[in-house]
Amino acid sequence: MTAALLRYQGALLLRSQSWLAPFAVYAVFMGIGIQPGDRTLDSLGYAAAGLVPLTAWLVRVCVTAEPPAARACTAAAAGPARVHAAALLTGLGGALLTGLLAAAYTLLVGDLAGHDPVRAVLAGAVAVGVCAPTGAAVGAVCGPPLVPGRGLAVLGAGLGTLLAWVVSVSPARGAVSVLIGAARAGAPEPALPLGALAGALLLAGAAGAAACRASARRG
Repeated sequence: MTAALLRYQGALLLRSQSWLAPFAVYAVFMGIGIQPGDRTLDSLGYAAAGLVPLTAWLVRVCVTAEPPAARACTAAAAGPARVHAAALLTGLGGALLTGLLAAAYTLLVGDLAGHDPVRAVLAGAVAVGVCAPTGAAVGAVCGPPLVPGRGLAVLGAGLGTLLAWVVSVSPARGAVSVLIGAARAGAPEPALPLGALAGALLLAGAAGAAACRASARRG
């Protein structure tokens, strides 16, 4: 049932075409901030940071993609919490795929001079794995059913993204700072922000669980 729900949510997302706006904004973000020949680790940090708002936006798109009547039928068949979890995972999965493609592009066009390529790939992948779940946590908390109104949801997601970028305990800020610090220091083997990864997964899990519980209560 879980695989079927994920396929269903993925099909809803693709058919809705609502994913075009967040991906277009992220593509512009990448085009403005990353140029061929830039330091790769800096660019990887930039690309990862952009995943926070992208994922938050995409998660909201997924949890609101289904018409209310269809959502009620799906929830009756599979349970509202499971349906909501599938929507959250669909948004996160789309953002992770986008982040990995962005990281691959950055590695192809960037300047890796002085850095171990394998270590840079791993550091970039971990940063993607930190920033996308952080954005998913923002999207889960700032979307239905916890925040049903669009205006408040957009404001909350914007504030949540800003906090994820600037607050010192934020996993996303920690992962991006590791990459940028390694780039500036010329570290041949950049550190892997595994602590930030664990924190991001815990944060996303807690936010997703809260949203799913709220969905079950409303259902």
